[in-house]
Amino acid sequence: MLLLAGTFIDTPILGNLEIYHDHLLVVDEAGLIAHFEDRNTPRSVDQISAATQRGESIIEISAGSFILPTFCDLHLHAPQFLYQGNGLDLPLLEWLDKYTYKAEERLDSDPVLAKRVYERLAKRLLENGTGAVSLFGTIREETNLILANSMQDRGIRARVGKLSMDISTRPTYVDSSAQASLEAAERFVTDCCAISRSKPSHPPLIEPVLTPRFVPTCSDESLVGLASLSTNRSIHIQSHLAEAHDQVEWVKSTRGKDDIDVFGDAGLLTERTLQAHCTYLTPPDLKRLVDTGTSIAHCPLSNVYFSSKPFPLREALDMGVKLGLGTDVAGGYSLDIMNAMRNAVAVSRMREGERVSKGSASRGDPAEKSLAITWIEAVYLATRGGAIALGGSWANLGALRVGSPFDAQQITLFDGRGRGVGLLDFFDLESGFNVQGTQWLTLDMIEKWWCIGDGNNRVRVWVQGEQRNCWNNS
Repeated sequence: MLLLAGTFIDTPILGNLEIYHDHLLVVDEAGLIAHFEDRNTPRSVDQISAATQRGESIIEISAGSFILPTFCDLHLHAPQFLYQGNGLDLPLLEWLDKYTYKAEERLDSDPVLAKRVYERLAKRLLENGTGAVSLFGTIREETNLILANSMQDRGIRARVGKLSMDISTRPTYVDSSAQASLEAAERFVTDCCAISRSKPSHPPLIEPVLTPRFVPTCSDESLVGLASLSTNRSIHIQSHLAEAHDQVEWVKSTRGKDDIDVFGDAGLLTERTLQAHCTYLTPPDLKRLVDTGTSIAHCPLSNVYFSSKPFPLREALDMGVKLGLGTDVAGGYSLDIMNAMRNAVAVSRMREGERVSKGSASRGDPAEKSLAITWIEAVYLATRGGAIALGGSWANLGALRVGSPFDAQQITLFDGRGRGVGLLDFFDLESGFNVQGTQWLTLDMIEKWWCIGDGNNRVRVWVQGEQRNCWNNS
């Protein structure tokens, strides 16, 4: 059993951030939250008494610190971590040809390099507070098994996708046929599930996800076959949808329809489907995703580089689309979901400013809803919203409630003397002034961390109730 006492934070619904002062949280042997209440309730007192009799100690979360659910990264290209922070100077399709396919093919031909890259990626994800991630891999099955093992060894909750692409501009980096692509995908699903079963003492952290790269690299035969495989084996699906102008126009010119129709006709818009970007979708398209249960990975930073228009985030939320955030490395240069949160808010505020400047609304008009989202809404998207969008066995993540897996991170804002940690400064605390007392964190303090905090504030990360001290290891 694991017992923690102190301040906890979560966002159980969009726009609502809860601060639970002086609470007790108990995690059972399966890594699930078994108790979460004020530490002074009779049931909490009984939990503390029972733990004392068993010789178990309570982890006291110090003043100035809080526990928050880990982040969910809904869209990340694992092999592209190799060149993270480089090559963002071209339109999407040219960028894929010049940088991406070469890097992915390089890892497929060098398992030693692949292992080194993926082990480092796993370490960096935990350092950034990411506990659950949906990963695009490469074409070669064995390389993706290296990726799956790297995530499992670090204790990260990961969906790992072997790329399906039977069409390619690079002759040496392509599945030989649609049939060969489908057979390889099914083999990978079986082998990836075997990795999950290799640690039977815990619920599986690793799951396969079917990954048609995007419509330009997949034949109709391949897409239909993947939809059938998903149905027959209840496997999740991930891809890219309506991402960039050149990609959208290419699909129209070669397939004669929009890529949402290609996916829909193939049977790949389902409650198990996660689509990245979706910047060019219309309101009827978004309604179609709601009706089919399809989720969206919103990647605001990479959208700035590769899409000529921003994603209509506020409209999608209002329509009830299942949404979370993605870093989209290396189309986005940062692995930090906090960066994605900040960019999501910034882009939404730019959209609101444009709306107002064009005269379509005036600030303060109660009849018009702002297109901007708040920082609290961004926290929801990074945690609870992301978990709901990922769905399946992960849908209970992102909130501190009994029965949910304990995937959490400890954040420290200031020390016992009131001195800020990392980039944070709290001048009133340093002067000994805090109208609510030094034991109480305030919403303003948490907002300051959201705006300018970094990895220096992250003390611990737990996944399925187990602590991952990744930054103390090589």
